[in-house]
Amino acid sequence: MYIEQIYTGCLAQGAYYIESNGEVAIIDPLREVKPYIIKANDHKATIKYVFETHFHADFVSGHLTLSKETGAPIVYGPNANPSFEATIAKDGQVFKLGDITITAIHTPGHTMESTTYLLKDKDGNNHAIFTGDTLFLGDVGRPDLAQKAADMTQEDLAGILYQSLREKIMPLEDHIIVYPAHGAGSACGKNMMKETVDTLGNQKKINYALRADMTKEEFVKEVTDGLLPPPLYFPLNVKMNKEGYEDIDTVVAKGTRRLSPDAFEVAANETGAIVLDVRHQKEFIKGHIPRSIFIGIDGGFAPWVGALIADVQQPILIIAPEGREEETVTRLSRVGFDNTLGILDGSFSAWEAAGKETDSLASIPASELATILSQNNAPIFDVRKDGEYEGNHIANAVHTPLSFLNDYLSQFPTEGTFYIHCAGGYRSVIAASILKSRGIHNLVDIAGGFKDIKETEILLAEGIGQDT
Repeated sequence: MYIEQIYTGCLAQGAYYIESNGEVAIIDPLREVKPYIIKANDHKATIKYVFETHFHADFVSGHLTLSKETGAPIVYGPNANPSFEATIAKDGQVFKLGDITITAIHTPGHTMESTTYLLKDKDGNNHAIFTGDTLFLGDVGRPDLAQKAADMTQEDLAGILYQSLREKIMPLEDHIIVYPAHGAGSACGKNMMKETVDTLGNQKKINYALRADMTKEEFVKEVTDGLLPPPLYFPLNVKMNKEGYEDIDTVVAKGTRRLSPDAFEVAANETGAIVLDVRHQKEFIKGHIPRSIFIGIDGGFAPWVGALIADVQQPILIIAPEGREEETVTRLSRVGFDNTLGILDGSFSAWEAAGKETDSLASIPASELATILSQNNAPIFDVRKDGEYEGNHIANAVHTPLSFLNDYLSQFPTEGTFYIHCAGGYRSVIAASILKSRGIHNLVDIAGGFKDIKETEILLAEGIGQDT
């Protein structure tokens, strides 16, 4: 028996390759499926099943393509009703894989079709559970993402999740390995651990949602408390996972078409495409195409695209670092953004060489901001998350979290210089690019973000130079 967790940091997502005696099952595959097929071929094994724990909201699964390429059936749990052919497992149904078995355990609550897969070894002993978004490490799946009936609330779903955990998961042995679909950084939960594998016994000890003496009412309150609105692209990804999508090879071929600066400019003007610059923020600061949006490929790229662009049908033109064009299009497709129209051939340097109009972003170090603030009360805007801001921030800074920046546009002054920062300098440049695209140019980015700010004498809400 061989189990491999294939973890994608950008999405904080775990897919699983399970092999036994020449037969393979893939659980929650990524959109690009060639690595699974290559691995199986290298092992002289056959992919027999494609298991889906639920209809994912935060990424587009590779289930359809993988099934098409291998002939393996797609398996969902009870209550799933996809638009394509699939095996809808009964609660407790057993699937034989080589010398081992995988049992579908219906665990609704995150969504009504959510299913956990229990792996038993060749001797019939319980070995591992693949919990999808039902059980994370340190957390459980949020109960407000399901496509549910109008008369079913998130509290109703949380109550169902409570029963699933107590009746289906917690009675299992402590030694069982827990393989979740997501880890820290995913928007599918609130407070996941950075670890991606644990034992069920340890989770029973440390996971707040698995407290033995927890009442249903306490569970519902704790699970639903503090839930932020889900990213706008989530329901669109659910729709694609449930109804189908274009083949990724077609998407990549279209999205990586090389366009000259002239052709790139014509395409932007004629299609209304967003010009998405995925280079490093330092390169964007030095020079970029006017009104382009920065979301760097080396940060939390795909989730930020999903949260901020939101509409997966939005046409997109790409400025990428040389050699990373296909990677960019592929990572966009993972979250459903398939309408990429091409990339700027030669990247931004080709645009400059063609004599096209360029723009830049004013950026200063935190030490210079400290000098400015010692002389006057310049307006400061903090685009970090709620928890980061609440932990500590510049005294009198206005909190305008990046995830909901569009809701705060009226708060930014149209006259006089204001300053914008995040934790390290990535998100503030994203925010600055969005503001500039909307005609707000009187801003200055703080390079190094709060990490550098707290090393200066700038007055913080919790004292001078003190982080909490």
